[in-house]
Amino acid sequence: MAGLPGLALRDGTILDFFVMNCRDYSTGRTMRWLLFITLITFIAWSVTAMFRNPINDYSASPQSREGRFHNLRAPGPGDLPESTLRVWWEVFFNKPAGTIPTSPAPIRHLTRTELDAAPDRSLYRLGHSTVLMKLRGQWWLTDSVFSERASPMQFFGPKRFHAPPISIDELPPIRAVILSHDHFDHLDQATIKALDSKVGVFLTPLGVGDRLADWGVARSKIQQFDWWQGTEVDGLHLTVTPAQHFSGRSFTDGNRTLWASWVIQDKNGDDDFRLFFSGDTGYFDGFAKIGERFGPFDLTLIETGAYDKQWPYVHLLPQETVQAHRDLRGRWLLPIHNGTFDLALHTWDDPFDQVLRFATEHGMQVSTPMMGERVDMNMPQEGSRWWRQ
Repeated sequence: MAGLPGLALRDGTILDFFVMNCRDYSTGRTMRWLLFITLITFIAWSVTAMFRNPINDYSASPQSREGRFHNLRAPGPGDLPESTLRVWWEVFFNKPAGTIPTSPAPIRHLTRTELDAAPDRSLYRLGHSTVLMKLRGQWWLTDSVFSERASPMQFFGPKRFHAPPISIDELPPIRAVILSHDHFDHLDQATIKALDSKVGVFLTPLGVGDRLADWGVARSKIQQFDWWQGTEVDGLHLTVTPAQHFSGRSFTDGNRTLWASWVIQDKNGDDDFRLFFSGDTGYFDGFAKIGERFGPFDLTLIETGAYDKQWPYVHLLPQETVQAHRDLRGRWLLPIHNGTFDLALHTWDDPFDQVLRFATEHGMQVSTPMMGERVDMNMPQEGSRWWRQ
């Protein structure tokens, strides 16, 4: 899950989800009891998940060792927090003001009629890393999360700042759902189940598709890939590319599924449109390698949010988002992974202001659409400073 890596980087567990969204409760006895109850619930849920064990064996993957996936490089000095307990204390009791909006975040509501009339290469941010795109006359959806909270338990965890601009029922048929990894703010079980009947195919890194099958999605609708592998769906080329992150949804399954970024190529004669979707990642030399192999990109969707200098290994700082865009040889940058959930210690609007500041220093073109606002991928607009309203 996005945000604090906690012990996840050290031993492959997911302990960070329940420390988020503490702003809903006052400090003291009430919050400590709630955290205790939540932790016990999560432990019980993790034990149940351990016995189900839905993930297949992917030991043949070059990224797999001893049943766990690994990044291209190991964490080095300065990559991990010096004190995980100190970081947790800051999140529990010293969370700064401004990590959530003081008033509802503005969004633009979408209708099915509007989507049906949308021209090809239209893009809509629906929240966090959920992006709806029209390519080759069909709709494609990334990291779909429509639930109120990014958590296994809908009574606790990071809560949305805004509702999705459109409901799942109103969505048109989705040709493919493109998933980057299995953290709760990117893969939501309730959303997947609700979407299933609308979706033609689910495209995932290794192991993530096994989770979908465990939830009832037909195996025939799931395609799974290792880094540098890909497929063609109705003329659209999709390739899984490396990322630097981690995975897991319980205490027992850390890094048993792969994490990834995606290259999406829409080529029609001389018209060759290229899009990059980062998923979650820290900064690494893989961006340059992807840029050399697939760039230049017309549009990059790169995470800018849930960052902190204490955990640079798994999330990009704003200046690193800009550098990754440069490495990829991108033309337009559209920052994602922000504006929906409280997953770190920075203010909720800091990602937008900071990435624009660093991008301006390099003369980059940045698009910051409001949630639900249409972006023409052929000619993106800069967007208003909607987060300051």
